[in-house]
Amino acid sequence: MSVQERKQREQADRERLIVATARELAEQQGWDAVTTRRLAERIEYSQPVLYSHFRGKREIIGAVAIEGAAEMAAALRAATSAMGGPYTRVTALARTYLDFAERNPAVYDAMFQLDGGLTFANEDTPEPLKDAFAALLESLGEVAGDGVHPGLFTEVFWASLHGLATLTRAGRLPPGDAERRVELLVDRLAVV
Repeated sequence: MSVQERKQREQADRERLIVATARELAEQQGWDAVTTRRLAERIEYSQPVLYSHFRGKREIIGAVAIEGAAEMAAALRAATSAMGGPYTRVTALARTYLDFAERNPAVYDAMFQLDGGLTFANEDTPEPLKDAFAALLESLGEVAGDGVHPGLFTEVFWASLHGLATLTRAGRLPPGDAERRVELLVDRLAVV
């Protein structure tokens, strides 16, 4: 291995460590607790080392969002690939999405609530974000219904899932009806 390759590997390892530590701290104490000073202390590097990888917290949030999008896409595909028909695939997709949001609140916030400096729904959108949407579209496109644009239907269904995830987490919806909400969403929106 050349010196250049070793340096690149070390740099990538440091970036992964910074992102993992920020994610862990955010999940434990919230995003307000994530500061470059605290990250530097936890990973035992100086703040200038952190700034050599990320210009600040905003970029770290963006890196967590990109990582989370890749994880969500993989989880959605894993959950839906084992299902037989469209109804069971869409139900599995909805449950998996809501479960991901519940199990990873700080990552979910990085993806959809916080400013990570990422662009959505245009040419500059990072590939993992596009892929997460594609993972939704793969199952939802087939149940959009006649004359309904699959991408538009996916946006509406995704917005519904996001609303359920956000309102449930905020304590605005009773927790005992989560499964009935998923069934209602799939029954009313998906054309199977």
